[in-house]
Amino acid sequence: MTLWRIRATVDDRPGYLSVLTASLALRGVNILTVQVQPTEHGAVDDFLVDAPDTLDEAELIAAVERGRGRDCWVARSEARGLVDQPTRVLGLANRLVRDPDATGEALRTLLGADSVSWRPAATGTDRGSIGTSMVLADPAGGTFALRRAAPAFTPAEYARAQALVELAGTVARRAAEQVTLVLPDGVEVAVRPACADDLAAVVELHEACSPRSRERRYLSGAALPRPARLRRLLEPSRGLTLVATTDSDGAVVAMANLLGEGDEAEVALLVRDDWQRRGLGSALLRRLVSHADRAAYAALVLHVRADNASMLRTLRRLDRPSLVERDGGLLTLTVPLGVPVPSGTPTTGQQRISGVAGGPR
Repeated sequence: MTLWRIRATVDDRPGYLSVLTASLALRGVNILTVQVQPTEHGAVDDFLVDAPDTLDEAELIAAVERGRGRDCWVARSEARGLVDQPTRVLGLANRLVRDPDATGEALRTLLGADSVSWRPAATGTDRGSIGTSMVLADPAGGTFALRRAAPAFTPAEYARAQALVELAGTVARRAAEQVTLVLPDGVEVAVRPACADDLAAVVELHEACSPRSRERRYLSGAALPRPARLRRLLEPSRGLTLVATTDSDGAVVAMANLLGEGDEAEVALLVRDDWQRRGLGSALLRRLVSHADRAAYAALVLHVRADNASMLRTLRRLDRPSLVERDGGLLTLTVPLGVPVPSGTPTTGQQRISGVAGGPR
């Protein structure tokens, strides 16, 4: 028996696929896997089959055409073709997580392309696939151009390829955004954008913090936040969450949140008790402020308890004028960004101070 790949277009009508499979079965062809890819011209069926050694390419094409298949393409396959498509894609994704520079080779493997090239983006470049050519947008800039002799690319293959390219771009951006901070005491910590996979480590961070630290962070009590809330904080719809991890065991020792709403962004910090008063909160806050500046937010807003002296000291180190409004024991601090602070006397219930922000340092 010999392994073959067969691709053919079949009218997307009830019973037509069974006619094709019956035609193959009459020639002793055993279908091992099948993928159905919808297109505007009908369903493209991609088979991996085990056929008798006596059958050649022409006889397989004839069997497909007798089964109402058209635009048939047939090629010999190898045992590795037995791996199902989702498993292959997950394997390629795992490779890109470890090496985002392998995007071209991953695309070649995914689509069986004969050539994959990268070129700078040009005005008017059309993304998409036409026949046996495909052009993909590279999130980092430029485009990937793919070609193969046959068969023609399908919309489903284009979508898979673009998703793979975007994954590689996300991994590359995260690697570029990770920095190593050297604290005043000489200890190094890694700071990077958070992701959903950090949930377990962030839960451990909250469990390791004292009730007092959690209460100062969330203002609503010292209880542990629910996992659903932490998931939303890790990947906010607008804004940025940073985590600081140790080199020794990779534990998350601090989390900094920038949550955008309208033209303002709310800032909050949580630093594990044994890492407080070491300059970590100040370093995280400065990175959030820099991000907010680049994102063109008009102002930062922080809610801080009036007795949280460590947070207020951290805010002063920003050396930015800020407006403070007091409501009992709670301070609401507004740090304008990109515009001068208006002069004059603050309104009732407000006072202007220099350099304020939130969280333990």
